[in-house]
Amino acid sequence: MQQSIFISGAAQGIGAAIARTFYQQGYKVGIYDINENLAQQLAQQLGNNAKAGKLDVSDYIQWQHALDEFSTWAGQLNVLVNNAGILYSGAFEKTEIQAHHRTIDINVKGVLNGCHAALPFLKQANFARIINLSSASAIYGQADLISYSASKFAVRGITEGLDIEWQKYGIRVLDVMPLFVQTTMVKDMDAGTIHNIGVSLKPQDIADEVFTLVNCKGNMLTPTHHPIGFKTKAMYQLSNISPQIINRLSNMLLSRK
Repeated sequence: MQQSIFISGAAQGIGAAIARTFYQQGYKVGIYDINENLAQQLAQQLGNNAKAGKLDVSDYIQWQHALDEFSTWAGQLNVLVNNAGILYSGAFEKTEIQAHHRTIDINVKGVLNGCHAALPFLKQANFARIINLSSASAIYGQADLISYSASKFAVRGITEGLDIEWQKYGIRVLDVMPLFVQTTMVKDMDAGTIHNIGVSLKPQDIADEVFTLVNCKGNMLTPTHHPIGFKTKAMYQLSNISPQIINRLSNMLLSRK
């Protein structure tokens, strides 16, 4: 049976790049997004093996309906990519509390909802995997990106815990941890780190890594976390071996405006 992938936040940016990559590799692709019009446009561009729909990831009922609809159409659900996310930048106290709450609702509750709602479908598949979009911001808490960074630490924790817990079902739960990516999300971002580090990754870089992870079939030695790009890999490795004071000082320098 043809394998399938369901991607949240898939109408543009990283999600759209993932959708195109998997479609080109012969997958049935679910393009679900809160912007249904853009999702439908992409599905029409790709062809008959793409299906689009509306999904507000903070709404668990919408997840249930979307996954049921897609699985019925595709025949099975093999891969879930929790890609949908938002970012607010700037001084913590100058960001409205509603914006902080919305970040958690989408970036954290969205992942919890997706994993929880998808499990019954994934358990029925002959091969199943979940890929969560984490971030380099989950390596060390980032100034001017407080709620975003916190949300990605939560995604990291969800991924680690479920990757262990769902071994009993034969489901790997992995994440990718890119630095800043050339998407509308980082346009006009107000954080020192983006000015000091720059934006060197493209959506296709993340899509290629996701495809590689999905196709590491049966390899229980595959690491749970996957930093993308030289800068992110260096930061990730250094954070694991450096004393906390060094990590704090280096992040202070990176965040300086």
